[in-house]
Amino acid sequence: MGVIAELKKGNVPSFVREIADSEKTELDDLIKRILEKRIVITRNRKREKVKPTGIGYHLTTKVNANIGTSTDKSDINFEIEKAVLAEKSGADTLMDLSTGGDVNRIRKEILKKTDIPLGTVPIYQAAIEAVANAGGIVQMTEETIFKVIEEQAEDGVDFMTLHCGVTLETFERLRNEGRIMDVVSRGGTLLLTWMFYNEKENPLYTNFDRILDISSEYDITLSLGDGFRPGAIEDSSDRAQFHELSILGELTKRAHERDVQVIIEGPGHVPINEIEMNVKMEKKICHGAPFYVLGPLVTDVAPGYDHIVSAIGGAVAASYGADFLCYVTPSEHLGIPNLEDVEEGVIAARIAAHAGDIAKGVPKAKEWDREISIARKKMDWERQFELVIDAKKAKETRNKMMPKIKEACSMCG
Repeated sequence: MGVIAELKKGNVPSFVREIADSEKTELDDLIKRILEKRIVITRNRKREKVKPTGIGYHLTTKVNANIGTSTDKSDINFEIEKAVLAEKSGADTLMDLSTGGDVNRIRKEILKKTDIPLGTVPIYQAAIEAVANAGGIVQMTEETIFKVIEEQAEDGVDFMTLHCGVTLETFERLRNEGRIMDVVSRGGTLLLTWMFYNEKENPLYTNFDRILDISSEYDITLSLGDGFRPGAIEDSSDRAQFHELSILGELTKRAHERDVQVIIEGPGHVPINEIEMNVKMEKKICHGAPFYVLGPLVTDVAPGYDHIVSAIGGAVAASYGADFLCYVTPSEHLGIPNLEDVEEGVIAARIAAHAGDIAKGVPKAKEWDREISIARKKMDWERQFELVIDAKKAKETRNKMMPKIKEACSMCG
């Protein structure tokens, strides 16, 4: 039985109480928002060891870290190392985006080696199997897709990105409008390739009830993917993006009627002045479902610094009500992230999330800043290091810059 069904019966699972305690929010308020579908609990009922994590209204903004093999590099041990480091650096969730090597094994290893919720994009594995077994992505069958979804659910995956709003009608909006970057979503591209070749509609859209059946059985949170997200500032907030969002709103309503938990993925590359509108549109069209933003990236001109670009957009988005930030690393648009990139990406996203939480009045956010300000006033360096987001960097910088002066502040003396 899923968390919503349990709460409707008057049963309060222990992990719901844990979330209320950690978020410093009233238990009754938390339960009310879960039942309103404004908060989700990313937790597969099959997974025994997972940190209770709530995402949504008036909770702290959560941070996701992407990892995963590619066809160019499929070192499982390296990906496990990145997953463990991301968790240690403070990521709230992980997503395994593996497309190379033994994708089944890496998913199972991540589930064993980490305690935070894990998300996946099942269409990746379905495409890999179609290439291996049938000779190409276009030979993928609908049964293969749903077999993979169920297999990953049985393994214990806590949330899944499914591009259910990628439809032939939505693509017509994109084609008629014209874009610089066309479709930048890998999952969206895989589905469109299959749809055009087979002259069929998206099976994730036409068989949405089957997805709801699986989600309900395992209490998986659906992350409805944005296959038509803008991949360039010039393409932001166009007809294709909002047509897909409208479809996701309809699907969200159907999921909510079945007590299936839903989050909505959002753009993408968006200028600062359009972020507020994008957040408010999602909340309105998708019935208050938590918003998971991929960035957003507020300019296209800073490769190598896109973790900073993303943090700017993420802070603004969180301040207007976005609930979940996907980290971006310094290697975005350039290459595969290394360990240092993962750590920097997580830290940058956490800073953005916290800045947004202060702005939207999340209960424990301002208290955190108050505590460090008091420690700073007292020049209590050890207490400051206990409170900062990245204690290692703070200590290293302090010792390097002022090794002999123990009391003074480097700014005011």
